[in-house]
Amino acid sequence: MQLTAFNLMRGLAAALCLGSLGLAGQASAQISDDVVKIGVLTDMSGQWSDMNGPGSLLAAQMAAADFGGTVLGKPIEIIGADHLHKADVGVGIARRWIENEKVDAISDVTNSAIALAVQQLTRETNRVALFSSPGTTDLTGKQCSPTGVQWVYDNYSNAVGPVKALIDKGNDTFFIITADFAFGHSLEKIATEAIKANGGKVVGTIRHPFGATDLSAFLLPAQASKAKVIMLATAGKDMTTAIKQANEFGVTAGGQILTAPVMFISDVHALGLPTAQGISFIEGFYWNQNDETRAFAKRFFEARKAMPTALQAGVYSSVMHYLKAIQAAGTDEAKAVSAKMRELPVNDFFAKNGKLREDGRMVHDMLLVQVKKPSESKAPWDYYDVLATVPGDQAFLPLAQSECPLVKK
Repeated sequence: MQLTAFNLMRGLAAALCLGSLGLAGQASAQISDDVVKIGVLTDMSGQWSDMNGPGSLLAAQMAAADFGGTVLGKPIEIIGADHLHKADVGVGIARRWIENEKVDAISDVTNSAIALAVQQLTRETNRVALFSSPGTTDLTGKQCSPTGVQWVYDNYSNAVGPVKALIDKGNDTFFIITADFAFGHSLEKIATEAIKANGGKVVGTIRHPFGATDLSAFLLPAQASKAKVIMLATAGKDMTTAIKQANEFGVTAGGQILTAPVMFISDVHALGLPTAQGISFIEGFYWNQNDETRAFAKRFFEARKAMPTALQAGVYSSVMHYLKAIQAAGTDEAKAVSAKMRELPVNDFFAKNGKLREDGRMVHDMLLVQVKKPSESKAPWDYYDVLATVPGDQAFLPLAQSECPLVKK
């Protein structure tokens, strides 16, 4: 399902060309097909559409417009499509974009299974992949690519920090409820390793199908296990459904702790503070952190009527960095641009002194947040207390432990 192409500011492109004919003439041969086209492949209509979806498309459009609508004298176009959480649909769209519509980069790519397939396709066709939403660490591990980057978070960054914090407080037994696909499997594996490494114990696991409307059959064994912590290795509406039902079953009232490693502000908004209060997790971005984040969020909110999630902010940041790299490299050729992306630091409202490693992991500080009580919230969308800033070199898997074949050992 392809959305209408968004061709930004052609008039400005013409004006820039007239103002610098020599530069534009020299650069024109370096931009393939006389346009830089970016496709946002995401969940436009399903259970994860609030945390990325149309908001991710908007973020990419904002980045292109803020860059000036052109790069090296050529227009920037943003298109979007819904992969429907089906790998064949997602890969089919990506292949059509590359082969027929001359797309240069594919952005966002909610759903780890689809992202891994897109990573393979972009590697084979020499296109850039700008991943903001998928959590699997395989994108920067065994299946890394010289033209693929993972921008916001991964299952390592979001599982390891909370696990250590919980165990340090004596909460050392876990039951894991896992989404039964690539993202959930990866998160469960990493969380289990972190639990054992920090002296904890996994007393049970269970896997639920994607898009389940009733998770009681998965919550009841977790409750009966008497584990001190029930970890929800899932996301989106599956995760919010689990939290709502856990409250109905008296899970937290009975003394067990719920932790949701992959949670976003859209999830908190959907749950409401009375239900979500007290949950702690790692975030890659919070709109109310400083003046820069609030300025971006205000513009985003005016168009979307919702505050940006970390994933949507990450789409903006990664697209902007990609365009800067094209400008600096003097070409949109994927390997040259990807090399320049790794060379340039990331300094924007999303990340300060961020660094794109050779394995494709963008390393930046993460935030340990806790959802406020309703009485503590002072304005709409004022949902988090930031408990700590986790330095990037501690938040992400050390490069020395990477399984990426591109990493020099």
